[in-house]
Amino acid sequence: MKDLIEIIGKALVDYPDQVEVKEVEGEATTVLELRVAQADLGKVIGKQGRTARAIRTILGASGMKLKKRFVLEILE
Repeated sequence: MKDLIEIIGKALVDYPDQVEVKEVEGEATTVLELRVAQADLGKVIGKQGRTARAIRTILGASGMKLKKRFVLEILE
């Protein structure tokens, strides 16, 4: 799942070398922290959060298949 978010993040931004994804495992939920360059933050979030919502939807659908819950946090 970490690789999926990293690939999506690198495809969206101008500085793909600064994209980092950190995975924090919990009992029932796994938190994926996406960190991008300050200039690319708006591209990852999108207008009115649409891009971020779409990434979270993909993450949720992928998690259903694995029977795990994933949460995406976008950090600067």
